[in-house]
Amino acid sequence: MISHQEESSGRGKSGLLRTAWVVLAASSVMLAQPVLAADYTITGSSNTYLRMTRTISKDDLYPLYEYLRFSVSTAEKDGSSVSLHLGAWGRLDLVDKSSDHYTDGDLQYGFLSYQGAKNNLVVNVGRQFVTEGVASERIDGLYARSDFAAGFTGAAFVGQPVVTDPSYKGGDYIYGGRVAQGKTGLYTIGVSALRNESDVARDREEEGIDVWLHPVKQVDLTGRSSYNSITSGWMEHAYTLSVAPIDAVTLSADFSRINYSDYFYNVTTTAFALKNNGGVLDPNEQLTTYGASAAWTPKKDLTVAAEYKKYDYDIQGSGDYVGGKVAWTAPGALSLGGSAHRMIGDSERLRYYDYRLYALKKVGHAELGLDFYNVIFDRPIDGVKSSFALTGIAGYEVTEKLKVGGDVEYSQSPDFDREWRALVKVAYAFDMKTGEKGGKSEK
Repeated sequence: MISHQEESSGRGKSGLLRTAWVVLAASSVMLAQPVLAADYTITGSSNTYLRMTRTISKDDLYPLYEYLRFSVSTAEKDGSSVSLHLGAWGRLDLVDKSSDHYTDGDLQYGFLSYQGAKNNLVVNVGRQFVTEGVASERIDGLYARSDFAAGFTGAAFVGQPVVTDPSYKGGDYIYGGRVAQGKTGLYTIGVSALRNESDVARDREEEGIDVWLHPVKQVDLTGRSSYNSITSGWMEHAYTLSVAPIDAVTLSADFSRINYSDYFYNVTTTAFALKNNGGVLDPNEQLTTYGASAAWTPKKDLTVAAEYKKYDYDIQGSGDYVGGKVAWTAPGALSLGGSAHRMIGDSERLRYYDYRLYALKKVGHAELGLDFYNVIFDRPIDGVKSSFALTGIAGYEVTEKLKVGGDVEYSQSPDFDREWRALVKVAYAFDMKTGEKGGKSEK
């Protein structure tokens, strides 16, 4: 008998192999027809990170991460284009293990894309991210969208959900789509749906509506509401209004409400799982937030803002967060800023003042920065009255393609008496264009 975890892991490897085969086959076809293309554009990047820290259990964690991205695209004479996109990451623990294994890695995306010359036509096949209304998914499958007459657009996707957590019941199939109608620069209203299921279970069934209104230049409204058909409840309402009565002033207001039992009904990580699904979140919890802010830019390089946010948990209680911030960019590539806020909540951890000061200076090809964040509790938490983090930042542009940098952080909090963290990063990027007559240019 095969356990669910083994079945899920096996299904994931099988899906990955199928995706890799489809992408390689499609890319071979693409790269084998250079005479049909007017231009090739090749881009790629490598980002290497070494993190260094010691855990509360005295483990020395030095994970080395590598993120690779590669794209090649052709521009056809009729205005259409074909492109191939690949992205992957890997991890190697240099000292103690940061998870169950010393190494890990994943193909983040790998898909072939066709973009038509008209109607914003897009067809993607392979491993990809899909964001359409209620869907914000990573799938191995097919995605297509296009514009139609009278301001209508349509998008649809079908495939297998990409599951990286072996304990998650990801289902065997996922499909859905979004239909929207709008007028460019004025409004868009969309409806969307998503289904995720297997032969024996309904894992997710969600529907939603999204709206964007821009009736005049100074007013902008965005929002969405999503519904869970399995639990028969609204998952989320989230809306934001922005008004700019004059060029130097922007006023904003937002509202959101999340029902935990509907929103976290079936999630991809145990960190957001409900208590009745092996997690820690209370399914009876509901969170309502609303707030307002005002930003004033009296000069081109100076911004002053004030903000207020209300957090209202049905079970954990409520809190009010109010304060302001200022940001200034001086001539000579010097940036300074700061903020101060007051949180007044029902629990001891949610009654504090917080302050932040930062400075960033660019000197030639080098960049230096300092960031200080301080939280002062009304009463000590585990013996700590003042929690802080001081971070030093440095970077250097070796060439236009190659950049190196890093940061060092020293902090104290109720969870750690004193803690050091460090990060070293190396980034390399390139792009190259090849014309139909053999011309070539590099950056």
